[in-house]
Amino acid sequence: GWGWVVLLGAFVSIGFAYAFPKGLAIFFKEIQAFFGTSYSEVAWISSIMLATTYGAGPISSILVNRYGSRPVVMFGGLLCGVGMISAAFCTSILQLYICVGFITGFGLALNLQPSVIIVGKYFLKRRPIANGLAMAGSPVMLCTLAPLNQFLFENFGWRGSFLILGAILLNCCVAGALFRPIGACTAPAKTPVTEEGKDALKGKISEDGPMEENKPEEEGGKDCFEKINQYLDFSLFKHRGFLIYLIGNVLMFLGFFAPIVFLAPYAKHTGIDEYSAALLLSLLAVVDMVARPATGVVANSKWVRPRIQYFFSFAIAFNGACHLLCPLAAGYAGLALYAGFFGLAFGMVCALLFETLMDLVGTARFTSAVGLVTIAECCTILLGPPLGGILIDTFRDYKYMFIKCGAVMVLAGTFLFIMNYYNYRMLAKEEKERKRKERKEEEPTSVRTENEGKKNWNKDSTQDGPELEPLREKEEGVKKEMNG
Repeated sequence: GWGWVVLLGAFVSIGFAYAFPKGLAIFFKEIQAFFGTSYSEVAWISSIMLATTYGAGPISSILVNRYGSRPVVMFGGLLCGVGMISAAFCTSILQLYICVGFITGFGLALNLQPSVIIVGKYFLKRRPIANGLAMAGSPVMLCTLAPLNQFLFENFGWRGSFLILGAILLNCCVAGALFRPIGACTAPAKTPVTEEGKDALKGKISEDGPMEENKPEEEGGKDCFEKINQYLDFSLFKHRGFLIYLIGNVLMFLGFFAPIVFLAPYAKHTGIDEYSAALLLSLLAVVDMVARPATGVVANSKWVRPRIQYFFSFAIAFNGACHLLCPLAAGYAGLALYAGFFGLAFGMVCALLFETLMDLVGTARFTSAVGLVTIAECCTILLGPPLGGILIDTFRDYKYMFIKCGAVMVLAGTFLFIMNYYNYRMLAKEEKERKRKERKEEEPTSVRTENEGKKNWNKDSTQDGPELEPLREKEEGVKKEMNG
């Protein structure tokens, strides 16, 4: 039952990792006026934080493989708190880039990957539901942080708000403390352990615990690449399903975050007031909050789970179709309808994002897979919103940005659907071939065993000739009758 407590901790950690960079936008206007910088320079704070959160994925995976999820998340929570508290005393925008962008972003990276990994280790049968509930932490935290940040800003200014937010982020240490390792040694302390037993225990690696070095002298002989590969499995790039997932996701993230960033400005551009435009984001977050666990329940059903990759492909294509239809939305009612469908599609993709990866590579290689995927996604996450901004500046219209994002996501969904169909066909063919080879290997063995039995019977009959003579005569008589 401790898995549900772990799920609660993952809910908090994942919620902060995804929602915190979006919630900081409330303070940007005052920071811009305080330091006398442009809005684009201030906006780089969130961009650097998001890029660091995703780009530090491999480092997070290596640390989890080496030390386990619990200490990594606790250290990440400490880094988040230190980064935000230090940012309250910054005197230049460059210092904010370092404190908020790099230090806090790296702390969030140490919260995100270990939380996803530990959920996959505690849950097997209900894993899609557990992942959906854990990923629901993002919209819940976003709904909570947005009004909280506004309240803090009005009462304490941006410096006081950063101090309080740093203290709030220290709760990630509490969430990490709930991540009890699986597979730890529970033998009684009084049980005598022989020298052979000690040697055997040295080679054991708990499922979520530290990785032990079996032979230090062999470790010293390894080159740098081999040592890195020990903690980060680069052989995944030979895995067909992993490569399909990686290419589809990198393409998808070119249009994944930009519509959220530009939804409120687009609403204001069409003549809607600021309060109503902000309400669209709240509507999106509420639908997203419901969609994630609901998607987990559907993905866990016996009809969907065996072919969950198709469901993921549909969710991405559905997301893109919503963006393509957005320019047709007329008035506030049309935009509210778009926000509702966008929240549903966004929640479906987020709930299935890590579950489909785990379905492809398995829990044993999932830690390395998450690290390799996030660093590849880092570039397109960083490029997506600026590319959308360039289209808006060039054409002076938001609809081309939504069309670009929709077309990219429909293309990504179609690519994943076709390639996953090919992958499922190849897997079925390989399984059929493997079974045919096993049958072929078993057949000569059975024939050989039968022939050996006949030879042994003849040998025994030759040795015991006089005793078995009446039986042979009877057998010959039966054969003659059958021939007649």
